[in-house]
Amino acid sequence: MNRQIRRLAVALLVCFAALFVQLNRVQLFQQRELQANPNNTRDVIRDFNSERGSIFTIDGTVIATSVLLDDGLGAASVQVDDGLQRERVYPEGDLYGHTTGFFSFLFGADGLERVYNDQLAGQTEAQQFNSLGDLFANHDTTANLTVTLVHSVQTAARDALGDRRGSVVAIDPRTGDLLAFWSNPSYDPTPLGSVDLTAAQAAWDEYEAMPGPLDPRLARMYRETYFPGSTFKVITASAAIESDAASLTEPVFEPATEYVAPLTSLALKNFGGSRCGGTMLDALVASCNTVFAKLAAELVGAGPMIETAERFGFNDTPPIDVPGAAASVFPTDYGAVLGETDSVHPVPLRENTPLLAQAGIGQYDVKATPLEMALVAAGIANGGVIMKPHLMHELRDQSGDLVDRYEPSVWRVALASRDAGVIASAMHEVAARGTARGLAIPGISVGGKTGTAQVDAERPNDTHAWIIGFAGPPGEPATVAVAVLIESVPGAGQQTGGTSAAPIARAVLEAVLREQGHLT
Repeated sequence: MNRQIRRLAVALLVCFAALFVQLNRVQLFQQRELQANPNNTRDVIRDFNSERGSIFTIDGTVIATSVLLDDGLGAASVQVDDGLQRERVYPEGDLYGHTTGFFSFLFGADGLERVYNDQLAGQTEAQQFNSLGDLFANHDTTANLTVTLVHSVQTAARDALGDRRGSVVAIDPRTGDLLAFWSNPSYDPTPLGSVDLTAAQAAWDEYEAMPGPLDPRLARMYRETYFPGSTFKVITASAAIESDAASLTEPVFEPATEYVAPLTSLALKNFGGSRCGGTMLDALVASCNTVFAKLAAELVGAGPMIETAERFGFNDTPPIDVPGAAASVFPTDYGAVLGETDSVHPVPLRENTPLLAQAGIGQYDVKATPLEMALVAAGIANGGVIMKPHLMHELRDQSGDLVDRYEPSVWRVALASRDAGVIASAMHEVAARGTARGLAIPGISVGGKTGTAQVDAERPNDTHAWIIGFAGPPGEPATVAVAVLIESVPGAGQQTGGTSAAPIARAVLEAVLREQGHLT
């Protein structure tokens, strides 16, 4: 009997120890993961019927706030015992839906509402116990969140893109402040935050019934990746400069209409069957596929291409303060090395060298979010330094006292300052006399790079239209960088960055420059 009791005691101790270990693992090591899980609605349910701070743009536009309903309003229609007296509303409708996200009793929270939930709800220790008197007083501890977005710039982005499916990202390259963050289609989060839970469920079900790419809740500008096309050529050019494989003036490439990479018989052609060549600068100005494909495959090579792309942020998730950001991708497996280098092949050939040629022009398996391509432009404009992208400007309590303020910080150093200056000067030429001429603004220093990305080999005429760029006062650092993507429409024919995307980007650049006092 004693032996059985001892065995039982040992078994219970083992179970208790396992429970203790698991409890500590969850509380200490999985806390952030569980809080970030969109299926975890515990904090939202706790905070839904409580006071909650508002969200403002940096120029004072209210984009999320809570309203206190009349006593009893909604209590008869909602499906909770005690009734709900507050609901979250979004006065600008779908204009900021992908940024604020939603705050819903049924579906939890997304976007800024999720990331800054504790501060908006006044649940942080610093907010609840700011002084000794707070231990004995019951007062509003919530904070208002001000974001970096500028209402006039966000509106300009929406209006310029119109009803076309796509994205616009504008950023201050010096700080990482996001100035416009728009994707179409978007959605109005207000129905999801309603106290009428039947109506909230109906709105959610309507979105759920839509195919994934058509769901307006999808924040395309940072949660979806696309072939970046020729906008990626600035990274290929950067890799060439950094590895001393080429300069803007040497070597000179023979003009051609197509390029056949080693180890394949399939030809890679220029857009529209055009004939181009010359220096790397000439090739950037004309967006010449044959030059950049050969540059990546035969002069730069896989190693420097991968290293440079990753310094720009590919194969990593940008540290933006909204959840669910997608990592942009540059392939890293080009197969085994075949043979030694020689004068004809200064970089080693690999089994998949033909795919490296495609990657050098932003095709193959290269995928990027519009946010990532805006960061590429911002890094080049900022002397090779990419600042962390962010939306939070500051948090203040209901008395106006500062709770927290964002301090700009570096995410990556993509290029040496001198090399970034070389690429920036080339992008100035592209905007002055090349495919990005539609981006030029009189009296402003502008650089850009267009992209026309083929979506499917079986549908060669369906293309994404891209443009990236930057602008600022002449002789001064750029004050804004931008990326615009217009998504392909099956059967609608080719779209080009120079004709379709450039006017949108220019309108956004002008809106920012006016706000900054550089344009009248």
